[in-house]
Amino acid sequence: MRKRKVRWRKILAVITLAAIGYIVYTAIGIARYSNVDETRVAGAAIVLGAGVWDDKPSPVFEERIKHAIWLYENNYTDILIFTGGTGEGKHYSEASVAKRYAMQCGVPENKIFIEEQSVITQQNLEYAAAILQEQDISSALIVSDPLHMKRAMLLANDYLPAQVYSSPTGTSKYTSFGAKAEFLAREVFFYIGYQFYRIPG
Repeated sequence: MRKRKVRWRKILAVITLAAIGYIVYTAIGIARYSNVDETRVAGAAIVLGAGVWDDKPSPVFEERIKHAIWLYENNYTDILIFTGGTGEGKHYSEASVAKRYAMQCGVPENKIFIEEQSVITQQNLEYAAAILQEQDISSALIVSDPLHMKRAMLLANDYLPAQVYSSPTGTSKYTSFGAKAEFLAREVFFYIGYQFYRIPG
């Protein structure tokens, strides 16, 4: 009986170490992928939502919108797709706030498409897929924060009927060690959850 207990403890220790090792491996992969920039000419730029403060984008979302505008102004794309619905207690959808911001910066309204139903990244891309199909767009740049890109691209390849490329923001409001660590931990959790169990996030 004692030998059996010892054996099970060893097995449990191996499983625990393997799990920890995989979590660390995934975290390193997400961090390394944050440096991947595949920006090129594409049919559209899809901007993933990130919250609004009343009728203004949150600082994180603003950086994503600014990057999309930069892509438009530098002729990487002539179509911007903003995603994000209306959060609980909010009066404006993320997408509508982003659209107004982009128009104030000179992007014509007819070059902007929005979806206002999504609340999570997976839905951002699911609803954006319908716009790509309606507009017969075959390629898209995915715009988000660098540490979000690995999971975003995994989802984009699953849900979008187009060739997709990573185009992370050049700047991010996740600047402190604590903020980056928290964001990375969240991404590791959702990345592993989706990869193995298709848990949405």
